[in-house]
Amino acid sequence: MIPDQFRSEREKHRYFSALSETEKISALNEIVRKSEYTVFLGGAGVSTESGIPDFRSKDGLYRKKDSRFERFRPEYLLSHECLKKHPEVFFAYARENLDARGVKPNAAHFKLAEMEKAGKLNGLVTQNIDGLHQKAGSREVQEIHGTMMRGHCVSCRKAYSGDFIFDYKSNQGNQGGQGIPICTECGAMVRPDVVLYGELLAQPDYENALNMINLADCLIIGGTSLEVGSAAQLAHLFHGRYLVIINKGKTRMEGKADLVFHDSIGKIMSQIQL
Repeated sequence: MIPDQFRSEREKHRYFSALSETEKISALNEIVRKSEYTVFLGGAGVSTESGIPDFRSKDGLYRKKDSRFERFRPEYLLSHECLKKHPEVFFAYARENLDARGVKPNAAHFKLAEMEKAGKLNGLVTQNIDGLHQKAGSREVQEIHGTMMRGHCVSCRKAYSGDFIFDYKSNQGNQGGQGIPICTECGAMVRPDVVLYGELLAQPDYENALNMINLADCLIIGGTSLEVGSAAQLAHLFHGRYLVIINKGKTRMEGKADLVFHDSIGKIMSQIQL
């Protein structure tokens, strides 16, 4: 059983560092049970186990070779500048690489939804834009990088589904989605509700995420190296009681964490008993 109090952060760190892998799982379960306000902060690693590639790893999206887009930097293809100057390229790239409608949630997604339903997860903050958390049943999801599952007209602001953007057919053909999506009301471009390079984080999701982090006495960070500024900023604002990190690779802030698991997030999360 985890002591109710530690005389110092050093003593606390020594206690958790001495735990075996089996004992760490038991400690994780105890932390989840006794915490009054738990928040999960997740990144691309949560969805890779569903088959969605991350961005920067050796098998990531940015290393994918495609002659249609090779003259552009990967970051440019997902930027506001590309959407503005080369919209036809932006939508072709998005349809090819960001369509997760046929992807199924994995064990981590389902466990987080189960935790929320059981009253043991108060908030979920994700950098992912694939909508898999909602597909698994989670409700309190803050998408700080937006989502590809919705869109809007850049002029009249009419709302559209992701299906409209992905399946839009221009007058040039009828094989799959193609061309720049056009609003049925005013004729302006319809864009996805995703945060592109060069744009501000999604509001009010980011503000809601800040409030959740401030209230949390337990923060579980999963599937992210915290290299992206938005997630790192949120993580550094956490001053609660327990910090848990689950990621296959090294993650910033591991020195401040109570429990660190370098393993599959689905495997670790599945061992949480509610």
